[in-house]
Amino acid sequence: FIGSLAPDANQRALAFLEIDLSPIQPGQSVRFVFRGNALFVRRRTPPELERERSVALADLKDPATDQSRVTAGKDEWLIVVGVCTHLGCVPIENRGDYGGWFCPCHGSHYDASGRIRRGPAPTNLVVPRFAFLSDTRVRVG
Repeated sequence: FIGSLAPDANQRALAFLEIDLSPIQPGQSVRFVFRGNALFVRRRTPPELERERSVALADLKDPATDQSRVTAGKDEWLIVVGVCTHLGCVPIENRGDYGGWFCPCHGSHYDASGRIRRGPAPTNLVVPRFAFLSDTRVRVG
């Protein structure tokens, strides 16, 4: 009886997503589906990294450093859940006033670190649990 309460193989398969990062070019953001939601994987350029690290925390609605949202040594890779924290719409990549994402539903602007910069969204885009399996593979979940 207890064993029947465990998730079946289909449910366990949805718990993780492995992504091959090698085709993603610098400056490119790619959308995946993870657990029924959009997932954005962005390979940031050195100018983007410099710009995001220079933002003063006092200028942020939901203060978080860029370094706190990425894995040390793999800073070019940003992985966020692609769901606006206002009402759950899917933001558009490479749009908005801060070079990140723009939510067309109610006008939230996110930077290239997934941090809310302007609009009604109360918090930053969520960074899911993930781990690098190699230089070109990441496991989300």
